[in-house]
Amino acid sequence: MTAETLLPEAPSWYDRLAARVRADPRLARRLGWIVPLVITVVAGILRLWNLGHPHAIVFDETYYVKDAWSQWNLGYAATWPEEADAAFAAGDTDAFTDIGSFVVHPPLGKWIIGAGMALFGPDSSFGWRVGVALAGTAAVLVLYFVARALTGSLAFAAVASGLMAVDGLAISMSRVALLDTPLMLFVLVAFWFALLDRAGHLDRLAAAVTARSHAGEPPVWGPVLWNRPWLVAAGVAAGAAAAVKWSGVWVLAAIGLYAVVTDALARRRLGIWQWPTDAVRQGAASFVLLVPVAAAVYLASWTGWLVTEGGYGRQSADTSPAGGVWAWVPAALQSLWRYHEAIYASAAGMDSPHSYASPAWQWPLLLRPTSMYAARTADGDAGCAAANGCMDIIYSMPNPLVWWAAAAATLYLVYRFIVRRSWRDAFVLTAIASTWVPWLFYPERTVFQFYTVVILPFSLLALTFALQDIAAPHSADPVRRRAGQRVVIVFLTIALLVSAFWYPLVSAVTVPYDFWRAHNWLPGWI
Repeated sequence: MTAETLLPEAPSWYDRLAARVRADPRLARRLGWIVPLVITVVAGILRLWNLGHPHAIVFDETYYVKDAWSQWNLGYAATWPEEADAAFAAGDTDAFTDIGSFVVHPPLGKWIIGAGMALFGPDSSFGWRVGVALAGTAAVLVLYFVARALTGSLAFAAVASGLMAVDGLAISMSRVALLDTPLMLFVLVAFWFALLDRAGHLDRLAAAVTARSHAGEPPVWGPVLWNRPWLVAAGVAAGAAAAVKWSGVWVLAAIGLYAVVTDALARRRLGIWQWPTDAVRQGAASFVLLVPVAAAVYLASWTGWLVTEGGYGRQSADTSPAGGVWAWVPAALQSLWRYHEAIYASAAGMDSPHSYASPAWQWPLLLRPTSMYAARTADGDAGCAAANGCMDIIYSMPNPLVWWAAAAATLYLVYRFIVRRSWRDAFVLTAIASTWVPWLFYPERTVFQFYTVVILPFSLLALTFALQDIAAPHSADPVRRRAGQRVVIVFLTIALLVSAFWYPLVSAVTVPYDFWRAHNWLPGWI
């Protein structure tokens, strides 16, 4: 044995850098805003660059772009002439009628799309999509804050948000005027606010119980705390999510359940004798703080429909109002309720076949991503110089390496929660469950892989937790930490290269046909 082998292993470069940051509060503060700013700028560039291409209404933009513009002008979505997409793209943007159109999603997402069109012009395809692109960019920044709070690490917060910044699914869904990215943003913000509420509520609860304790004995009853502004804010964000798509209601329910269970367990740990009943009392207060404000935000999103007369079904209750106990409800709200009944009936029966349909059980396997736009040009046409022609495509493809790793990390997180009972694991698993599990109960519904953009930030959090465990906690020996950090660096390097490989196909960059074919790894990837 040589003398060198008896010497302690030197810390890795990462450990040295981390120690320097911890020892220098000024440097830590600077990095605390520089790192998320750089990641957000990168995310914005990848989403906004050449956003107006293609100048055509693609995939489900056929619903949301035209509906958004008529809603912006009339206050409600109106009908359009047949085959209006090409004419709209050509500049005939005011061909809508004043007849209300039956739409199955609430108005808020279309207000976001319409705002971009009002700012840049309805004939600008950049304007159609910029609201969604900015929402997708903002989500990257929010994910950084969520990851920073959960991991306590600037580096791993950067990992989570950085992976989302360059992820193909997040990018592609930020570059089309669909509702799913605004939905994802509001869902992520709602969980962020719930996370902030948890920290503040548990601190105040512990202080109040300590104040009520007598001679070291905890009280029989704990306090009912109403000062929970972040819970109210979570209700606002969840209500906004539901005002984009009804699936936001599942998130509202999950946040409410998480708040109640977290509070109940905290009361039990604090020794409150009547903690189950005590938790019910606080749960009722939490409901009052969370749900009514969410309902108010949701209802407010329908203001344009309510204050005008031409929306679909707007006057249905004027001629046949409800009687009995509901007679006092204004006719406009009665009509809105009937409209919602029609929406539910339509959504429940949405089972028409589609070539890109992918049931929710398939989503972790990534069997059928959605092609939202595809155009092939021959060699020599439109700048194409490839023997087999070229392709422009917008494909809702996440980074496959990251997606499958995140799916495995979610299973690992379930195991880790069973073993450790960590509230952080429970938080992330609650978010994943609320954005995925409900879809499993609708196997006959026509749904698509791109819906998983709402799940994506939380699955990336699960992956970040796993990578943090691989890199090893500070208590591990330097050899173990160095090996784990190398594994993480190699994984992230490969992931970045894979994202670069897929970027042209999620952003409609013109590529040789053979390059496109090189991405068809599975039979369903076409």
